[in-house]
Amino acid sequence: MNEQQLQKKIQDYLKKQGVYCFKTISTNRSGIPDIIACVPPLGTFLALEVKVGKNKPSALQLHHVNEINKAGGKAHVVWSLEEVKDLLEQNDFISDIKS
Repeated sequence: MNEQQLQKKIQDYLKKQGVYCFKTISTNRSGIPDIIACVPPLGTFLALEVKVGKNKPSALQLHHVNEINKAGGKAHVVWSLEEVKDLLEQNDFISDIKS
């Protein structure tokens, strides 16, 4: 599976959970996470940098992840849909996770 396919699976899952999300295509800033989401019920800002296989985030991508977290949002680098599901469950973003 490539990154685009994994991003699509993650977005489809998030939308089924009632999460507003979108894929960033290109922005005026390099290193912005791939998926931006607003997670109910509290409207938590969530940003996901999606990687596959042995791919690693760049220093600039990690910088943006850290800046989002410092600002009070939630940002993570993920390598699988299962990681996203675990994040939502562990952080209690969604009270009734649907598998």
